[in-house]
Amino acid sequence: MRNLGLIAIFAALTCFLGLTPMILLPIIAITISVQTLGMLLAGGIIGAKRGALAMGVVILLVALGLPVLTGAQGGFHKLFGPTAGFIWSWPLGAFLVGLLIERWWEKLSFLRALVACILGSVSIYLLGHSWLAFTTGIPWDIAWWSWVLYLPGDLIKSLLAAFLIVTVKRAYPLLSPRGHRD
Repeated sequence: MRNLGLIAIFAALTCFLGLTPMILLPIIAITISVQTLGMLLAGGIIGAKRGALAMGVVILLVALGLPVLTGAQGGFHKLFGPTAGFIWSWPLGAFLVGLLIERWWEKLSFLRALVACILGSVSIYLLGHSWLAFTTGIPWDIAWWSWVLYLPGDLIKSLLAAFLIVTVKRAYPLLSPRGHRD
């Protein structure tokens, strides 16, 4: 039951982060979202499996039409639009962050948490930018290089997530991302 509660809390946190206003990039029709911070925190705090499941719940809520994406957007169509690749990659990103944090849990440092968060952020580029090129007709090279536009924001979110992950570990050591002591 506790696992379900943690999954629900981090799905809700990610949805809450969707209340932020849309930041539209002027070069391509893509928005910057703070919701990936929720993805990083889910994987880093509740672990790979539970974090990925929390992101799966967010995707389900989007499919049901709830306005949980940045700018109060939602609906089944969002899972096939230009940003769908990024949304579908959230479970993978949370899983990757969680896997690394679980591996480093006993000797977790800010630097290790930061590396996990950066890799989790960058992991969503592969599917996100590929889908972007496929759906919009943007040339592949431009779509692939558009990751540079996301990097500064992703670094800031990774720094914040790493700080929060390490802080939660210190403040509540019984909350293991593997669920061993839950």
